[in-house]
Amino acid sequence: FPIGMGYDFKGIYNLWEKNINLFSGDSRKDIEETIEISDLSSPELDTLIGNKAADTLREEIELVEGIYPKFNKEDYLNGNQQPVFFGSALNNFGVRELLDCFVEIAPKPRPKQSEERLVKPDEKKFTGFVFKIHANMDPNHRNRLAFIKIVSGEFKRNTPYLHVRHNKNVKFSSPNAFFAEKKEIVDVSYPGDIVGLQDTGTFKIGDTLTEGEVINYKGVPSFSPEHFRYINNADPMKSKQLYKGIDQLMDEGVAQLFTLDLNGRKVIGTVGALQYEVIQYRLEHEYGAKCTYENLNVHKACWVQTEDEKSEEYKEFLRVKQRFLARDKQNQLVYLADSMFSLQMTQQKYPSITFHMTSEFD
Repeated sequence: FPIGMGYDFKGIYNLWEKNINLFSGDSRKDIEETIEISDLSSPELDTLIGNKAADTLREEIELVEGIYPKFNKEDYLNGNQQPVFFGSALNNFGVRELLDCFVEIAPKPRPKQSEERLVKPDEKKFTGFVFKIHANMDPNHRNRLAFIKIVSGEFKRNTPYLHVRHNKNVKFSSPNAFFAEKKEIVDVSYPGDIVGLQDTGTFKIGDTLTEGEVINYKGVPSFSPEHFRYINNADPMKSKQLYKGIDQLMDEGVAQLFTLDLNGRKVIGTVGALQYEVIQYRLEHEYGAKCTYENLNVHKACWVQTEDEKSEEYKEFLRVKQRFLARDKQNQLVYLADSMFSLQMTQQKYPSITFHMTSEFD
């Protein structure tokens, strides 16, 4: 809990460990040794931080302990409670305490369900899946990294592993581990670790690596966006760069791309409106391409599923709703409903067709 605010900020009181970390020096970037304070009513507290700050801290801690429940690790692991940390990443203050606590309370690697079976972290054979892709982490080299989470076994450098979707072996000479801005090559990684792998377009989110067993982990599903806009090329001479940039940014999961069946126009769907500015900025500064947007009146994007694609009902749906149909990056059919009323009426009119709000469904 912070002791003071702004210019009067003196340090942090750790409610969990009952100790105080204080700033030292005028730079406010140096930290004195941790001081144990088992009793806030102790006169030692007044000596350390002054009478006024000590009285304020006692009142605030009394209020916090009276309102909020005590930390319970089981509740935290079950997702019912969340610890709060105070500090300054800029001044590197309170960061160590956060990391130390996280090491102590973080959950152990857990089993993960694949389409074939439940995979446990204590299994000897390696399995892992790609959950994130990031392009241009180093703009000077135009590199692209796929981040893989180790589910079981050990991931070893320069060892061939099966890329399940492509059904071919791949190996990696420089797998990376990241901590803030630091990056280092790792030789061995264990369940729960996150490893960055150099990617030339081989991976997509949800891909699985194993020692030979065919396992398919369920990827991160795409949820229906909240905002939709047409994306237009503002510089016809940079069409190649634009489409390459859009393709890579969509692989990252920055937004979702839909291509209209009717005329092939590209539609970008996002969760928040600010993402459009991020996409526009990255396209210009990382790929040298410029774009503009047009608003599109869409309420929800629904992934379409039918048991019989040859049925008359499904054919009628495709004909009547043609101008509202699009394809996502996986070529799945998507219905872009322009209103809640329109979606409800469509569901009633075509009962044999299921409209899903996520891209993954059984």
